[in-house]
Amino acid sequence: MAAGGRADTGLRRAAVVGPDHRSASVVSAAAVLLAMALWLGAGPSVVRARAGRPPRAHRPHQGLLLGRTDVADPLAVAASLDVLAVCLAAGMAVSTAAAATAAVAPPRLARVLRRAADLLALGADPNIAWSRPPDLPPGTHDAQTDAVLRLARRSAASGAALADGIVELAVQVRHDAAQAAAAAAERAGVLIAGPLGLCFLPAFLCVGIVPLVVGLAGDVLQFGLV
Repeated sequence: MAAGGRADTGLRRAAVVGPDHRSASVVSAAAVLLAMALWLGAGPSVVRARAGRPPRAHRPHQGLLLGRTDVADPLAVAASLDVLAVCLAAGMAVSTAAAATAAVAPPRLARVLRRAADLLALGADPNIAWSRPPDLPPGTHDAQTDAVLRLARRSAASGAALADGIVELAVQVRHDAAQAAAAAAERAGVLIAGPLGLCFLPAFLCVGIVPLVVGLAGDVLQFGLV
């Protein structure tokens, strides 16, 4: 009789937890996952609107705020400097080498090189030709362009070979770009480790800390009651 009673109880449980109940559970879980996907997949403005917060105003790019809308790729600048050094080492005149490099250089460096080439071709003084263009607004020069201008003026004044200085500058630009990329990767690693730590912290507390505290508390209470 006892075995028959247990069998009847098992049949009743199986009947209660039948296909309909399992289907309802699957549908409910799918609905919850779909709602979470829609919530997480929505844009920031949509999420803030659902939370009852006003959407944030569009923030312009940092380069626009700083007035630097044509920030050049340092590797492209280094490649242009290599072209300039090769032209100078091949025996081309400085004005001709600058004009040839301006055709493949980034916009900011190309503008400076083209201006210097035109002025040198007209017989202008090298210090004037390799000076900053007066029509450029403040803050639109970068360190690489300023370094090229300084090297050209120093070469014109001292007679030192400009090609050697340009080669060294290209190496320095690549080195600085590699350091900047490594620093950006380290910052990205820190930003990624933060959310991962927050995700693993509850599991660490539930699996590692809570059982230890509960076990110690049970032992303390047991000895205290005894």
